[in-house]
Amino acid sequence: MAGIKVFGHAASISTRRVLLTLHEKNLDFELVHVDLKDGEHKTESFLSHNPFGKVPAFEDGDLKLFESRAITQYIAHRYEGQGTNLLQPDSKNLAQYAIMAMGMQVEAHQFDPLASKLAWEHVFKLIYGLTTDQAVVAEEEAKLAKVLDVYEARLKEFKYLAGDTFTLTDLHHIPAVQYLLETPTKKLFTERPHVNKWVAEITKRPASQKILQ
Repeated sequence: MAGIKVFGHAASISTRRVLLTLHEKNLDFELVHVDLKDGEHKTESFLSHNPFGKVPAFEDGDLKLFESRAITQYIAHRYEGQGTNLLQPDSKNLAQYAIMAMGMQVEAHQFDPLASKLAWEHVFKLIYGLTTDQAVVAEEEAKLAKVLDVYEARLKEFKYLAGDTFTLTDLHHIPAVQYLLETPTKKLFTERPHVNKWVAEITKRPASQKILQ
């Protein structure tokens, strides 16, 4: 059977979520590099994997998927017994699973839109020769600070966002956090002691380091 393939760009936050998950699971895979232009890649071959033309896309044998968080959940379930368990300790406990799922929704709808916008302003604009809009940065940092206040309260009670074990809820944050730690927005993490400790824990993981190489 054909192996695992990821179609994406190694610098893409969404692609990195998938790569992180594969590294945590110690799975072999092929990264098929996709050159980005306005965030889209519209060759016929790529569109057969993702009709919306966004990275990443994913192939595991005959299965084709797109949307990074759907891909990571597939990997975590399909390869549950391999590498790091990225689900709750008791994956059949619906209450525990719901807490993890809730955390993933918070990341997707509350954290990521702000963090990705800040990464665009601080990092990707510079790559494309554009100028950071400091007014946008200030506005998005104020919003992200409120989200991180919620995280700080949560992390006073638990080591990780979904409890006391590392799960997909935490993993999904890592790529954007890594970018922001190299920018002035880092202060939003470091000035919150429990958030700062959590960030240190999740970014020092071997898989987190691999995606920076």
